[in-house]
Amino acid sequence: MAAVTDPRQLIVQDPRLLGGKPAIYGTRLGVEWLLDKLAAGQTREQMLADYPTLYPEGIDAALAFAADFDEHHSIARLLAEYRGLRQ
Repeated sequence: MAAVTDPRQLIVQDPRLLGGKPAIYGTRLGVEWLLDKLAAGQTREQMLADYPTLYPEGIDAALAFAADFDEHHSIARLLAEYRGLRQ
């Protein structure tokens, strides 16, 4: 995969994919779904092993994308839960 300057460039929204919800480029994995898994305690390593289309930069992109949301948005809440688990 070519290097990207902003990891959020790996997040796509296409009405034909996941109903237009944000997803990681090259996968059929939604950002919110990924954050839900991480917030539930699944590790990055487990995610990468369980989902062959997922790649480390995609996880980083989802985390960066989620950080842009208002704290009241469900994506931002999942990110906060994930960060709380890591402390």
